Amino acid sequence: MENSSMHNTIKSTVLTVLIILMATFFMQAKISNAVTVHSQLANSKRLQGAADARRQADRRTNVLQVPANAAGAVPCERLRNAKGLDMFKGVKQQVLRISGGTAHIPVMKEAAKRIMQFNPEIQITIAGGGSGTGIRQVGEGLVDIGNSGRHPTKTEIKKYKLKIYKWAIDGVAAVTNPKNRVKALSTKQLRDIFSGKIVNWKDLGGVDRQIDVYTRDKSSGTRAVFWKKALKKSDITDKANVVVSNGAMKTAIRNDPFGIGYVSVGFIDNHVTAITLDGIKPDMDSVKSGRYKIARGLYSNTKGEAKGLAKKFIDYLLSPDGQKLVFNKGFIPVK
Repeated sequence: MENSSMHNTIKSTVLTVLIILMATFFMQAKISNAVTVHSQLANSKRLQGAADARRQADRRTNVLQVPANAAGAVPCERLRNAKGLDMFKGVKQQVLRISGGTAHIPVMKEAAKRIMQFNPEIQITIAGGGSGTGIRQVGEGLVDIGNSGRHPTKTEIKKYKLKIYKWAIDGVAAVTNPKNRVKALSTKQLRDIFSGKIVNWKDLGGVDRQIDVYTRDKSSGTRAVFWKKALKKSDITDKANVVVSNGAMKTAIRNDPFGIGYVSVGFIDNHVTAITLDGIKPDMDSVKSGRYKIARGLYSNTKGEAKGLAKKFIDYLLSPDGQKLVFNKGFIPVK
């Protein structure tokens, strides 16, 4: 009996030890897995944070990044054979700063991409802000080229000693959402909409919904031309939604079936409908012929005569290659 009891005690003790050892093993495995997962999550967060920081830095500096293998990039052989880009050969480690009118941006970005691919030693930064911002910043020496969608005033020219370079002609058109069945207006109807006298689409043959008016801030050259030539300097309602650029305007109208705004003709595509005004549809042909009267020049301005990289950039815009680019982006070349 005593031997049997001792045997049972030893067996029980061994079993207990085995259970403890197994529990310890599984606990260590869980801890190890938890540490690994935590480490992976922490590493992932660090990588995401670094990526976010890089994106934020790029947005702050407005640097146009052009990877060598960017989608839609012009092949390097074609760029090397493009005579208009020859003027950028041999330029070493220079930065060109551009800001201002937002209608200009599609042309600016494509020209910058071509130049930086042709000569990686050149860096070009592009920012919007509107015509007034571009004129002021170039005048104060904050940028090398200040773009404007209106001719600078005599006061601005004198104050900042501006030299003005016109490289395109552009129209400005009222636009609505493609779902809106109102496709044509008279000048009087357009003025009444933007002044707030007409507030419902049903009064114009549309649906029974409130009209959402969109406009630009007062520093915008696009607004200045539209206000002067389309609205005949009439008031714009205080209830209008203010957007910061042609691109933002197009996005707003695209997303609002009951909205109306205005953009550069070069920005018109199938996402917005250009309003036929007084029987004339705004497009490149009607602007070029002069039948559509709401038109303006696109200007690049410098403080004093353009020189260095700024001069080369403007010369490129006015070259045959540059003027072809202007046409391809929906604007009318000046040459």
